[in-house]
Amino acid sequence: MGVNDLRLPQELRQLFSDGGMGRTLAVGMPAGELVWPDPGFAQKAARPAFWMSEEPVGGALWSAFRAEHARSGLWPVLLDESTQAWAAGQVVPDDAGQIEHFTAEGFMAEVWQEWVSQVPPEALSELEPFGALCPGLAPPGVLVAEPGAVADWYAGELAVRGMPMGLAAVDRGADALAVMGWQGALHHNEWMVPLAAVIRSWEDRFGARVVSLGFNTLELSVAAPPGDVEHALHVAAEHWTFCPDNVVQGAGDLIGYAEQLVGGHAWSFWWD
Repeated sequence: MGVNDLRLPQELRQLFSDGGMGRTLAVGMPAGELVWPDPGFAQKAARPAFWMSEEPVGGALWSAFRAEHARSGLWPVLLDESTQAWAAGQVVPDDAGQIEHFTAEGFMAEVWQEWVSQVPPEALSELEPFGALCPGLAPPGVLVAEPGAVADWYAGELAVRGMPMGLAAVDRGADALAVMGWQGALHHNEWMVPLAAVIRSWEDRFGARVVSLGFNTLELSVAAPPGDVEHALHVAAEHWTFCPDNVVQGAGDLIGYAEQLVGGHAWSFWWD
Protein backbone atom coordinates (compact mmCIF):
# COMPACT_ATOMS: atom_id res chain seq x y z
CA MET A 1 0.00 0.00 0.00
CA GLY A 2 1.49 3.36 -1.05
CA VAL A 3 1.64 6.54 0.99
CA ASN A 4 -1.06 8.11 -1.19
CA ASP A 5 -3.42 5.32 -0.11
CA LEU A 6 -2.97 6.40 3.50
CA ARG A 7 -3.59 10.10 3.06
CA LEU A 8 -5.95 11.72 5.56
CA PRO A 9 -9.58 11.82 4.47
CA GLN A 10 -10.45 15.18 2.94
CA GLU A 11 -12.62 16.23 5.86
CA LEU A 12 -9.78 15.70 8.34
CA ARG A 13 -7.35 17.71 6.22
CA GLN A 14 -9.52 20.75 6.88
CA LEU A 15 -8.39 20.70 10.51
CA PHE A 16 -4.84 21.67 9.52
CA SER A 17 -3.67 25.13 8.47
CA ASP A 18 -1.50 23.50 5.78
CA GLY A 19 -4.20 21.11 4.61
CA GLY A 20 -2.63 18.13 6.34
CA MET A 21 0.29 17.88 3.93
CA GLY A 22 2.35 14.75 4.50
CA ARG A 23 -0.06 13.39 7.12
CA THR A 24 -1.14 9.76 6.91
CA LEU A 25 -3.68 7.59 8.71
CA ALA A 26 -3.84 3.80 8.70
CA VAL A 27 -7.00 3.51 10.80
CA GLY A 28 -10.51 3.18 9.41
CA MET A 29 -12.70 6.19 10.15
CA PRO A 30 -16.04 5.78 11.91
CA ALA A 31 -18.93 7.97 10.82
CA GLY A 32 -18.61 11.52 12.08
CA GLU A 33 -18.50 15.19 11.21
CA LEU A 34 -16.44 18.33 11.56
CA VAL A 35 -17.36 20.70 14.38
CA TRP A 36 -17.12 24.41 13.60
CA PRO A 37 -17.15 27.08 16.31
CA ASP A 38 -20.44 28.90 16.70
CA PRO A 39 -20.03 32.35 15.07
CA GLY A 40 -21.24 33.87 18.32
CA PHE A 41 -18.24 32.42 20.15
CA ALA A 42 -15.46 32.72 17.57
CA GLN A 43 -15.76 35.09 14.65
CA LYS A 44 -14.30 34.29 11.23
CA ALA A 45 -13.14 30.78 12.07
CA ALA A 46 -10.61 29.76 9.46
CA ARG A 47 -11.19 26.04 9.93
CA PRO A 48 -13.14 23.55 12.06
CA ALA A 49 -12.22 23.14 15.71
CA PHE A 50 -12.20 19.33 15.64
CA TRP A 51 -13.87 16.24 14.22
CA MET A 52 -16.36 14.17 16.26
CA SER A 53 -17.67 10.65 15.78
CA GLU A 54 -21.42 10.12 15.52
CA GLU A 55 -21.46 7.13 17.87
CA PRO A 56 -19.55 6.12 21.00
CA VAL A 57 -16.21 4.43 20.39
CA GLY A 58 -14.42 1.67 22.25
CA GLY A 59 -11.06 1.89 23.92
CA ALA A 60 -9.40 -0.10 21.14
CA LEU A 61 -10.29 2.49 18.50
CA TRP A 62 -9.10 5.34 20.74
CA SER A 63 -5.82 3.50 21.19
CA ALA A 64 -5.46 2.93 17.46
CA PHE A 65 -5.78 6.65 16.79
CA ARG A 66 -3.43 7.44 19.67
CA ALA A 67 -0.81 5.14 18.14
CA GLU A 68 -1.18 6.94 14.79
CA HIS A 69 -0.73 10.42 16.25
CA ALA A 70 2.88 10.87 15.17
CA ARG A 71 1.89 10.24 11.54
CA SER A 72 -1.58 11.74 11.47
CA GLY A 73 -1.15 14.76 13.74
CA LEU A 74 -4.56 13.94 15.24
CA TRP A 75 -4.98 13.41 18.98
CA PRO A 76 -8.07 11.42 20.10
CA VAL A 77 -10.20 12.70 22.99
CA LEU A 78 -13.20 10.94 24.51
CA LEU A 79 -15.99 13.50 24.83
CA ASP A 80 -17.94 13.00 28.04
CA GLU A 81 -21.57 13.96 28.70
CA SER A 82 -24.17 14.93 26.12
CA THR A 83 -22.86 15.53 22.60
CA GLN A 84 -25.25 18.43 22.00
CA ALA A 85 -22.97 21.29 22.95
CA TRP A 86 -19.97 19.71 21.24
CA ALA A 87 -21.92 19.15 18.03
CA ALA A 88 -23.44 22.62 18.19
CA GLY A 89 -19.99 24.17 18.18
CA GLN A 90 -20.26 25.83 21.58
CA VAL A 91 -16.48 26.00 21.71
CA VAL A 92 -13.91 28.82 21.59
CA PRO A 93 -10.72 27.60 19.85
CA ASP A 94 -7.33 29.20 20.40
CA ASP A 95 -4.07 29.02 18.49
CA ALA A 96 -1.75 26.40 19.97
CA GLY A 97 1.15 28.74 19.23
CA GLN A 98 0.08 30.88 22.17
CA ILE A 99 0.72 28.09 24.68
CA GLU A 100 4.49 28.46 24.51
CA HIS A 101 4.22 31.95 26.00
CA PHE A 102 3.09 30.48 29.34
CA THR A 103 4.72 28.17 31.88
CA ALA A 104 3.31 25.87 34.53
CA GLU A 105 5.51 27.51 37.16
CA GLY A 106 4.32 31.00 36.24
CA PHE A 107 0.67 29.96 36.29
CA MET A 108 1.07 28.27 39.67
CA ALA A 109 2.80 31.26 41.26
CA GLU A 110 0.21 33.70 39.93
CA VAL A 111 -2.79 31.70 41.18
CA TRP A 112 -1.16 31.10 44.57
CA GLN A 113 -0.24 34.75 45.10
CA GLU A 114 -3.64 36.03 44.00
CA TRP A 115 -5.49 33.68 46.37
CA VAL A 116 -3.23 34.42 49.33
CA SER A 117 -3.70 38.17 48.83
CA GLN A 118 -7.50 37.84 49.02
CA VAL A 119 -8.11 35.54 52.01
CA PRO A 120 -7.82 36.07 55.78
CA PRO A 121 -4.75 34.51 57.47
CA GLU A 122 -6.77 31.66 59.01
CA ALA A 123 -7.75 30.44 55.53
CA LEU A 124 -4.12 29.61 54.79
CA SER A 125 -4.56 26.35 56.70
CA GLU A 126 -6.07 25.00 53.49
CA LEU A 127 -2.60 25.15 51.97
CA GLU A 128 -0.64 23.50 54.79
CA PRO A 129 2.21 22.73 54.99
CA PHE A 130 3.07 25.44 52.44
CA GLY A 131 0.87 28.30 53.63
CA ALA A 132 1.45 31.62 51.91
CA LEU A 133 4.67 30.49 50.21
CA CYS A 134 4.14 28.86 46.80
CA PRO A 135 6.40 25.77 46.68
CA GLY A 136 6.94 25.87 42.91
CA LEU A 137 6.79 22.86 40.64
CA ALA A 138 7.18 19.32 41.94
CA PRO A 139 10.16 17.22 40.80
CA PRO A 140 9.45 14.83 37.89
CA GLY A 141 8.07 11.41 38.63
CA VAL A 142 9.72 8.13 37.66
CA LEU A 143 8.16 6.29 34.74
CA VAL A 144 6.73 2.96 35.81
CA ALA A 145 5.14 2.24 32.42
CA GLU A 146 5.15 3.59 28.87
CA PRO A 147 2.89 6.69 28.73
CA GLY A 148 1.03 5.55 25.63
CA ALA A 149 0.25 2.18 27.19
CA VAL A 150 -1.13 3.82 30.33
CA ALA A 151 -3.23 6.17 28.19
CA ASP A 152 -4.62 3.19 26.27
CA TRP A 153 -5.52 1.46 29.54
CA TYR A 154 -7.32 4.51 30.88
CA ALA A 155 -9.17 5.10 27.62
CA GLY A 156 -10.46 1.54 27.87
CA GLU A 157 -11.64 2.19 31.42
CA LEU A 158 -13.46 5.38 30.44
CA ALA A 159 -14.88 4.22 27.11
CA VAL A 160 -17.36 1.90 28.82
CA ARG A 161 -19.37 5.04 29.64
CA GLY A 162 -20.27 5.23 25.95
CA MET A 163 -18.60 8.39 24.66
CA PRO A 164 -18.00 9.71 21.16
CA MET A 165 -14.44 10.54 20.14
CA GLY A 166 -13.05 13.88 19.06
CA LEU A 167 -9.96 14.29 16.89
CA ALA A 168 -7.88 17.45 17.30
CA ALA A 169 -5.10 18.58 14.97
CA VAL A 170 -2.34 19.11 17.55
CA ASP A 171 1.31 18.23 18.03
CA ARG A 172 0.65 16.99 21.56
CA GLY A 173 -2.46 16.07 23.53
CA ALA A 174 -2.18 18.97 25.97
CA ASP A 175 -2.80 21.41 23.13
CA ALA A 176 -6.25 19.92 22.49
CA LEU A 177 -7.66 21.97 25.37
CA ALA A 178 -6.95 25.16 23.46
CA VAL A 179 -7.40 24.02 19.86
CA MET A 180 -10.75 22.30 20.50
CA GLY A 181 -12.03 25.36 22.33
CA TRP A 182 -12.82 23.50 25.54
CA GLN A 183 -14.28 25.73 28.26
CA GLY A 184 -14.55 23.32 31.17
CA ALA A 185 -12.53 25.36 33.66
CA LEU A 186 -14.30 28.62 32.87
CA HIS A 187 -15.29 29.33 36.48
CA HIS A 188 -11.66 29.06 37.57
CA ASN A 189 -9.68 30.33 34.61
CA GLU A 190 -11.36 32.02 31.67
CA TRP A 191 -8.59 31.26 29.19
CA MET A 192 -7.63 27.67 28.51
CA VAL A 193 -4.21 28.41 26.96
CA PRO A 194 -2.35 28.66 30.33
CA LEU A 195 -3.98 25.42 31.47
CA ALA A 196 -2.68 23.71 28.34
CA ALA A 197 0.80 24.92 29.29
CA VAL A 198 0.41 23.26 32.69
CA ILE A 199 -0.59 19.96 31.08
CA ARG A 200 2.38 20.17 28.72
CA SER A 201 4.56 20.30 31.82
CA TRP A 202 2.74 17.31 33.31
CA GLU A 203 3.26 15.40 30.07
CA ASP A 204 6.99 16.01 30.40
CA ARG A 205 7.34 15.44 34.16
CA PHE A 206 4.72 12.76 34.88
CA GLY A 207 4.05 11.04 31.56
CA ALA A 208 0.52 12.46 31.60
CA ARG A 209 -1.74 12.17 28.56
CA VAL A 210 -5.09 13.82 27.83
CA VAL A 211 -7.70 11.07 27.47
CA SER A 212 -11.13 12.67 27.98
CA LEU A 213 -12.86 16.03 28.23
CA GLY A 214 -16.32 16.81 29.59
CA PHE A 215 -18.02 20.18 29.84
CA ASN A 216 -16.37 20.74 33.23
CA THR A 217 -14.17 17.65 33.58
CA LEU A 218 -10.75 16.50 32.43
CA GLU A 219 -9.25 13.02 32.59
CA LEU A 220 -5.50 12.40 32.34
CA SER A 221 -3.54 9.16 32.39
CA VAL A 222 -0.30 9.26 34.41
CA ALA A 223 2.70 7.02 33.75
CA ALA A 224 5.06 8.56 36.33
CA PRO A 225 2.94 9.27 39.43
CA PRO A 226 4.39 10.44 42.74
CA GLY A 227 5.64 7.44 44.69
CA ASP A 228 5.39 8.77 48.24
CA VAL A 229 3.33 11.27 50.21
CA GLU A 230 6.06 13.92 50.33
CA HIS A 231 6.31 14.02 46.53
CA ALA A 232 2.54 13.75 46.19
CA LEU A 233 2.07 16.72 48.49
CA HIS A 234 4.10 18.84 46.13
CA VAL A 235 2.03 17.59 43.19
CA ALA A 236 -1.15 18.28 45.17
CA ALA A 237 -0.13 21.92 45.44
CA GLU A 238 0.05 22.09 41.65
CA HIS A 239 -3.36 20.45 41.34
CA TRP A 240 -4.81 23.00 43.76
CA THR A 241 -3.77 25.90 41.55
CA PHE A 242 -4.98 24.05 38.45
CA CYS A 243 -8.33 22.96 39.90
CA PRO A 244 -9.08 24.12 43.48
CA ASP A 245 -12.44 22.29 43.55
CA ASN A 246 -10.62 18.95 43.37
CA VAL A 247 -9.01 19.62 46.73
CA VAL A 248 -11.50 21.85 48.54
CA GLN A 249 -14.61 19.85 47.65
CA GLY A 250 -12.79 16.53 47.76
CA ALA A 251 -10.31 15.65 50.49
CA GLY A 252 -10.58 19.16 51.92
CA ASP A 253 -6.88 19.88 52.28
CA LEU A 254 -3.60 19.24 50.47
CA ILE A 255 -2.44 16.48 52.82
CA GLY A 256 -5.56 14.36 52.40
CA TYR A 257 -5.58 14.95 48.67
CA ALA A 258 -1.89 14.02 48.35
CA GLU A 259 -2.54 10.62 49.91
CA GLN A 260 -4.94 9.89 47.05
CA LEU A 261 -2.28 10.67 44.42
CA VAL A 262 0.44 8.25 45.52
CA GLY A 263 0.97 5.65 42.80
CA GLY A 264 -2.21 6.64 40.95
CA HIS A 265 -2.25 6.29 37.16
CA ALA A 266 -5.22 8.60 36.56
CA TRP A 267 -5.84 12.24 37.46
CA SER A 268 -9.45 13.41 37.30
CA PHE A 269 -10.39 17.08 37.49
CA TRP A 270 -13.76 18.81 37.75
CA TRP A 271 -14.67 22.44 38.12
CA ASP A 272 -17.82 23.55 39.96
